[in-house]
This record gives sequence, C-alpha cells and structure tokens, in this order.
Amino acid sequence: MKTIKDLLGERILIIDGAMGTMIQRYKLTEADYRGDRFKDWPSDLKGNNDLLCLTQPQIIKEIHKNYLKAGADIIETNTFNGQAVSLADYHMQEFAYEINLAAAKIAREAISEFHEAHQVSPTGGDLEGVFVAGAIGPMNKTLSLSPDVNNPGYRALSFDEAMNAYYEQVKGLVEGGVDLLIIETIFDTLNAKAAIFAIKKYFRDTKQKELPLMISGTITDASGRTLSGQTLEAFYTSIFHAKPLSVGLNCALGAKEMRPHIEELAQIASCYVSAYPNAGLPNPMGEYDEQPEETAHYIEEWAREGFVNIVGGCCGTTPDHIRHIAEHVKNLKPRKLPVLETELV
Repeated sequence: MKTIKDLLGERILIIDGAMGTMIQRYKLTEADYRGDRFKDWPSDLKGNNDLLCLTQPQIIKEIHKNYLKAGADIIETNTFNGQAVSLADYHMQEFAYEINLAAAKIAREAISEFHEAHQVSPTGGDLEGVFVAGAIGPMNKTLSLSPDVNNPGYRALSFDEAMNAYYEQVKGLVEGGVDLLIIETIFDTLNAKAAIFAIKKYFRDTKQKELPLMISGTITDASGRTLSGQTLEAFYTSIFHAKPLSVGLNCALGAKEMRPHIEELAQIASCYVSAYPNAGLPNPMGEYDEQPEETAHYIEEWAREGFVNIVGGCCGTTPDHIRHIAEHVKNLKPRKLPVLETELV
C-alpha cells in the first residue's frame, strides 16, 4: 500500500470540503442534536456539530461518503471544535475524548463501506489510497490576544490548559484510527504551538511512531497577516520545527483572494503545500455564492503554476466543488519540493 508521501510525489491530492456547510443542509433541530442520549441536557445543544458524531453518526458518515464519491483522497473528521475548551460552551467538556474517538471511527467506516460499495474510486484509483485526517481546530479562545480591550495583558486561557485540551483530542483521534493529523484554520500561532506540543507529547508518552502532520493557517484579509498579526513567512518559520508533511492555508478567503498568499508560500516552503479556500467571500447574508466551476478554475490555475500539492475546499464548498476541483487538477503535476542546500555553520 502506498503511503501519503508516495502519492504526493505522483499527483495533486484532494482534501474534502466543508463539513458545516453540509450539516446545515439537513436543517437539524434542537431535538436532532440532542438525540435520545442528551434529550434532558440542561443547555441548548443546537450548533454543536461535533456532538453529531454521538447523536447522528449516520449523517456524518453520509457526508464523508459524498466527499469520497466526489474524489477526495483525504477526509477530515468532524472534530473542528472537538476539544474541552470549545465544548465548554455547551458544558460538554467531559465528552471530548469520546467525540474524537467516535469521529475517527465514523470516517474509517465511511471509507470501508464506500470501498465495498464501489470497489474503486471515481477516478479509477484504489481506495486504499484514501486517508483520514484528524481535524484539530483553532479553539474559541486565543493565547496571544486579550478578549478584554481594557486589559491587554489578560488571557482567557493558559498554554497548559490549551495543550491539555489538545492532548485529549489527539488521544481520541489516534485511538480511533486516523492516518494523519491536521491543525487547521490557525489564526493564532501560539494556539497551534500548544497543539503541536500536545501531539509530540502524546507520541512520546505512548512510544508510538508519529503520524504525518498537516498544518494550515488562515490569512484574514488583504494584509497577508493572521489575526494575531503574523506575516505568512513568520507563521511558516514559527511552526516548521514540527517537521510537518505540509503547510498551507484555508478558510477566511476565497481562491481568488488567496492566490498571492499561496504563491508566496509555495516559494518559501520546503515541505508540501496545501490550500483549501472558501467558496469565495460570503454575501451580506453570510452565505457563499461561488459556483463549483469557478472555484475549480482558480485552483486549476494554481496547479498549472506549480503552487500546490493538496487542494480542496473550506466554508461554503460542497461535494460538487470537490468533484470539479478533482477533475480540473487530475492531469496536472504536483508542486516539486525544493532542493535544500546544506550549509556549514
């Protein structure tokens, strides 16, 4: 069986699209989120998408299968907010490990069932080359910025608290059977460092071989900086010690707006480059109007320029977007890794 590194050397890989966008299409009610198990929970649960891994696993599995059918090589677990810090909004911190364990198993089952039903992927390849990425989001609290404008030194979270929450999430994902881990939508690199530390600590503690790690930041506007103020080059420099499989960008921008930043990253990164933009910028109602063919056209241009190794979609994208993206890049060569010169110090 080929490893993900083997495949990255051969072609551009496809990561799936938005999970939240697809969940919204089911128009789930408060009762749907609660299920039987949490029908008497004291606080509202609607919007806690990660909880659906426990209460509506069949929906999450169906979404995974739709992305597999569209041609995804990498599917992400439904765990973007699946750590104790974010789950505290719903008073559900105690379920963090269970949610991540279930999410990883659901994704694995989706691949297995899809393989049995179709035998081969839509592009004709063997589905043994499909990978589950354990999704690790940025948290709803930041380590670098104060939530109190009158007290710039205040922090709502400590590094150790963030690290411990990520450690529990990583434990659930790995024990559930993910193939790789992805720290994504990073707007505060210190949060990402807490996640990196948690991952390294988990594999040291368990004496397991580390899984490949993808890292994806988010540039929030035309300034080319993260929300916490880092330039793209500074962001890359500050996380590369983790020796990631890939570094990339996702969310915040559509493909049209993301292009110059992906071009810059392709020039400085010594690892593989990933990119999964939103379906354009949101309209005044917060919805995404960019059609699959439009998104695919922009990403095809990046591929022709040799900027990318892994592409897909973020907010507003659907299996149709992923299908078009996969079709547009399938015959294009992946970005070549740069040859690094060794220097005597």
